Amino acid sequence: MLIHEFSIIANGLDPTADEFESRFYEAGCDDATISFQRGVIILDFARPAETFEDALLSAIEQVAKAGARVIRIEPEPLVSLSDIATRSGMTRAAISLYASGQRGVAFPSPIARFTSESPLWNWADVAAWLQKAGRLEGAEAEKAQILSRFNHEL
Repeated sequence: MLIHEFSIIANGLDPTADEFESRFYEAGCDDATISFQRGVIILDFARPAETFEDALLSAIEQVAKAGARVIRIEPEPLVSLSDIATRSGMTRAAISLYASGQRGVAFPSPIARFTSESPLWNWADVAAWLQKAGRLEGAEAEKAQILSRFNHEL
């Protein structure tokens, strides 16, 4: 069984309540570190499961059982060139060459901040492209697609 790491961002519970953390533990989230930041509950999971999707489904179910509402799952789907480099294990310079069209063809277009110095890409699109280019493992590209699908459904 693999250990899958991800974060669930949720709301709907009072973090100052005495039973706040125990609600999650009793619901089965004993493999999550719980924090409250910027007005949301963050549950950082290291969940054993056969598949990444199984890990997500069980965690979402347990967070809901604790009484919280899942807002989204991270890692963040919007990524900068630096984020792409970090997630792919490549250098930022190499990613910049792909993004500018100087290396490879048909790199995905940014989906936000087209006119700024800091455009953002959809990680699922970039991961699929990197996989086809032989620069990212299929499991990582699949994980990006699953996260994208789950966040869209939320």
